[in-house]
Amino acid sequence: MTAVTNQTLPTALDLPIVDPLPPETQKYFDICVEKLGFVPNVLKAYAFDIDKLNAFTANYNDLMLGDSGLSKLEREMIAVVVSAINKCFYCLVAHGAAVRQMSGNPQLGEMLVMNYRVAPLDERQRAMLDFAAKMTTASTEIEEPDRQRLRDVGFSDRDIWDIANVTGFFNMSNRVASATAMAPNDEYHAQAR
Repeated sequence: MTAVTNQTLPTALDLPIVDPLPPETQKYFDICVEKLGFVPNVLKAYAFDIDKLNAFTANYNDLMLGDSGLSKLEREMIAVVVSAINKCFYCLVAHGAAVRQMSGNPQLGEMLVMNYRVAPLDERQRAMLDFAAKMTTASTEIEEPDRQRLRDVGFSDRDIWDIANVTGFFNMSNRVASATAMAPNDEYHAQAR
């Protein structure tokens, strides 16, 4: 068991991690260390309030790891495109690393970070990312033809719900990360090599 300590706060706010962490939270952080080699700073940022951390992780895990017609890679691609539009440094680094790792294509991650329109995407992925981009920049302009375009490339209405929810989640988390100067873990940068 590796106890998480308050060495450096992950944001510009003076909100130290609960110390000691409740056993179930410490177990979750230990699993992160086992699987990733570190505890993502976003989790440390929320760990000043265990109820807020639990709400965040439950929502994140449901959207990003739960049952869906979207692959885990597609959900990460949405995270990167939304974060690129919002210029969220934390999420671009963290989710860009996930795209590189999941796709096995480091160039794809970089293309999505810079401009997803230059990436070699299939019609389904392009439609999904166009919808996420429009929702990020002009959600009130989404109309039935936008949803129909997703259906036309094979997305179900449940898939459209998932695209909208992943997009909405990252618009929220981008804003929180940017507003609090949340710093990405150095380990994400090491994964780029």
